[in-house]
Amino acid sequence: MPNQVWLNGSIVNAAEATVSVYDHGLLYGDGVFEGIRTYGGRVFKLATHLRRLKESAKALRLDLPYDVDALASAIRQIVATNGCRDGYVRLCVTRGVGTLGLNPFVCAKASTFIIADNITLYPEALYEEGLSVITSSIIRNHPQALSPRIKSMNYLNNILAKIEAIDAGVLEAIMFNHQGNVAECTGDNLFIVRQQGQDPVLFTPPLHAGILEGVTMNVVIDLARTAGLEVVRTDLTRHDLYTADEMFLTGTAAEVIPVTKVDGRSIGTGRPGDVTTGLIGAFRSLIAQNAPED
Repeated sequence: MPNQVWLNGSIVNAAEATVSVYDHGLLYGDGVFEGIRTYGGRVFKLATHLRRLKESAKALRLDLPYDVDALASAIRQIVATNGCRDGYVRLCVTRGVGTLGLNPFVCAKASTFIIADNITLYPEALYEEGLSVITSSIIRNHPQALSPRIKSMNYLNNILAKIEAIDAGVLEAIMFNHQGNVAECTGDNLFIVRQQGQDPVLFTPPLHAGILEGVTMNVVIDLARTAGLEVVRTDLTRHDLYTADEMFLTGTAAEVIPVTKVDGRSIGTGRPGDVTTGLIGAFRSLIAQNAPED
């Protein structure tokens, strides 16, 4: 556990960093968050994460108590305080203290806290051997209920899908949307690779499929296109998963990790493919060289 946490403008001991039991973030999952990586002391894609946080808060009519410049400064401060050179930042903004009723406008001011710590989502061996996953019976939120574009604190459907994965003896589950098309995993975006003629092509679900617009996802799309790969955003089905030549996941904590088995079926050769390993290398080269903050 880190020694210090940034809480509402002050740095406090982690053991003393508390929120009220009347906070609507705790009572109703009423809040937004971002998970951000640090590499070599640099906060990776910080500006992008803060833009997404601001957009999520606007969608929930949640007034951020600090502007993005102040939040960026606070993140850098707690990262430096905890010596978190290669780690993970969790930035959370809750609706704040209110009543036991649903009315969010009785909450006088939003509450903000920032944790800078270490994280290991998957064992390193899986980046070389590949990950086994399942498809989940739990779907992503219907976009007319709660937009999956909002990175809110309400993750119950993801947690239920994660429980299915754990019960099945794997670490991740692929979730479909209300139309039966592939959306994303419980915490990661998904890509497949299909050989078309002489060239491999990357496919990933479009935003309208009910996915969060992943920061790492967009970085990998840029890296793929820079490498001359075609990237197609289109609806995918379970059949597309089972017949893919390669598959990999992207996420802030996961980075880029290959998937070699879905529902017990081997993907491609059953080993990470050349496109996947190439993109893992390109991503790791990017973060080793400069880990851009924009």
